[in-house]
Amino acid sequence: MDRNTLAIKKKNSRLGAVSIPAEILFHLIIGGFGFICFIPFIFTIIISFTSEKSIAVNGFSFFPAEWSTHAYNYLFERAKQVGYSTFSSLLSTLIGTIMSVLICVLYSYTMFRKDYKFRRFITFFSFFTMLFGGGLTATYMVSKNLLGMYNNYWALIIPLLVNPFNFIIMRTFFQTSVPDALIESAFIDGSGEYRTLFQIVLPISLPGIATIALFNMIAYWNEWFIGMLYIDKSKLMPLQLLLVKMQQEAEFVSKNSGRLGSIAAHMGPIPTESLRMALVVIIVIPIAFAYPFFQRYIISGLTIGAVKG
Repeated sequence: MDRNTLAIKKKNSRLGAVSIPAEILFHLIIGGFGFICFIPFIFTIIISFTSEKSIAVNGFSFFPAEWSTHAYNYLFERAKQVGYSTFSSLLSTLIGTIMSVLICVLYSYTMFRKDYKFRRFITFFSFFTMLFGGGLTATYMVSKNLLGMYNNYWALIIPLLVNPFNFIIMRTFFQTSVPDALIESAFIDGSGEYRTLFQIVLPISLPGIATIALFNMIAYWNEWFIGMLYIDKSKLMPLQLLLVKMQQEAEFVSKNSGRLGSIAAHMGPIPTESLRMALVVIIVIPIAFAYPFFQRYIISGLTIGAVKG
């Protein structure tokens, strides 16, 4: 390699390089935006440890006049029920996420393959359900009376198994990430349909799968309305529904303390505002801890899957 070539490469590398002051500035700007996004959660944690009296007198503040763990004490007094509900939510989230991701992969792969006979029909069928639903009453009657989904874990899992929006995202990911030549080469080498899907297509589709898995995980973890419809047993009650009922109970007792008399006196003062923030902290923490494990896949999965197909 002659000197002219080396000089040209060196010049090009200098043109593409970012100076140290500029790099520091970029990091400060990005860090500042990141901190701004994190401020609401910090504020929520602070309020959850603020006494109800301080909130009533001074309002919400980053530097409360009086700290208190009353909200968390109120939650931990019901530790047994919280444990049951946490287990119910974790179990339904784990099983539901695995099953929904498997269904999404199989369905969207069928939509992706151009040589499948009924590809257009199942694509239209999926899109149609995004526009028209069965309605709450019909869904409730079919789920409870016909399918027997009442007071069991399947009542928390099955209603969220299928999401047509995730099908479209995953199909678009397959279209942009899996070349047709790769599948043809696999068939030429003697690979079958299932082996092609599970040993060739899926390993290169992990970003899309991780994105869909996170979407489903958040949906299952945050769901409370389905539990309100189909769950009466306290041991099966999901955590979100339990927290909603605890919040409603606290607000009811606080507003009707005069009517309740000795009952309200026995329960003591209930921290309604700080309790609300403590509930938010408990809800957010599991998802916040789960996100870093998916982070390296999610960014590429969202950007590639966002392309129109």
